[in-house]
Amino acid sequence: MNSPESLQRQYFQAVERVLACIRSTQAEAIDRAAALITEAVTGGHACHLYDTGHMLTHELVGRAGGLLLFSPIRTTLEVHHAARPRPEAAGRVRLNWDELDGLARLILSQSACAAGDVLIIGSVSGVSRLAVGLALEARRMGLHTIAITSTVYARALESTHPSGKRLFEVADIVLDHATPVGDAVVRVPDLGAAICPVSGIAAAYLMWTLTAHVVERMLAAGRLPSVLVSNHLPGAPERNAAARRRFVELGY
Repeated sequence: MNSPESLQRQYFQAVERVLACIRSTQAEAIDRAAALITEAVTGGHACHLYDTGHMLTHELVGRAGGLLLFSPIRTTLEVHHAARPRPEAAGRVRLNWDELDGLARLILSQSACAAGDVLIIGSVSGVSRLAVGLALEARRMGLHTIAITSTVYARALESTHPSGKRLFEVADIVLDHATPVGDAVVRVPDLGAAICPVSGIAAAYLMWTLTAHVVERMLAAGRLPSVLVSNHLPGAPERNAAARRRFVELGY
């Protein structure tokens, strides 16, 4: 049997390797992304965020110390149908949300995105129809795109987009979080599977580093980005309300 201590140590080491890889390989791309975002938002444009995965929208938006300039695009589609189960439904092919034709165009057409804006697209592997479609549609609309993805993961898979392209191949700037193929990083022979994914931590690490770079560039340009403070601090409601009003007025 695997001891809990050894599995924990394996995960610590795996996370440290991924974060070290980000530090050693992504500095230039992060700086380019920060420059793009700073130029856009100080020039009257906006920075949007669409996460086809599971984390970035929740990690970056509404957080203490977070910037209001990251505007999330959220989509929902729910079908509720309470009915008697039928045998013929057992083998029905289920269609995933990101497999719908034209979904990327629908999402961006209903959003507030406009030419000159920046769209950050988060996708762990970057091979889904939706992730690639968003980047291509954004380009058609005149937006700049930044991908948060893993190129090593993507290269091991085939794209499900009709173009055959993967997200890192169609985005203007790629921030590579170096998540390995399969995401989970601790192999457990007793289970016949790996456990403990690293993509969430890696993507958040990249985005908060990008946030710091954006703040540095904006301050250097004499612009003060609107920042949220923890709701638990004295005077937080008033400070955050003022920050939101300022963001509406200035766009950053």
